[in-house]
Amino acid sequence: MQKNRILKNDVRNFVRHTIISKIEKLEKFIEFTLEASWEIKKTPKYDSIREEMQEEIYQMQKQLAALNDLRRNLTKVLNTPTDTVQRGSLVFTNKARFYISVSLGEFFFEGDRFYAISEESPMAKIMFGKKPGDSFVLNNISQTIEYVM
Repeated sequence: MQKNRILKNDVRNFVRHTIISKIEKLEKFIEFTLEASWEIKKTPKYDSIREEMQEEIYQMQKQLAALNDLRRNLTKVLNTPTDTVQRGSLVFTNKARFYISVSLGEFFFEGDRFYAISEESPMAKIMFGKKPGDSFVLNNISQTIEYVM
């Protein structure tokens, strides 16, 4: 993928849409699980099933809260051009592409692999302040920054 064909705003919108899509799916699944739990008979025979469903709902609600945090945190990420790596930067190295924003992980955009990483991640911390041409090593893997936007 050619870096000059990518617009940072498009990547940002893709990440935002991905988070929103995950939130919507999880909300539907929580609703479905709640409705299913109401239909389980109220007898001691089914207590363990209801307890397992409640635990599953609780875990999904925790995931939902984390996704809502990601969505909120993404609104704080600047979308302005940058010369050095900072929060909001789209960074191309000789090995990977990173969007320093929220901890969403791997995603594919226009057929290429990217990583949405938090500014608190070790990778982002080691890249902060660097510019194209700078190199760094993390986990015995050497990378050179080719482009920052």
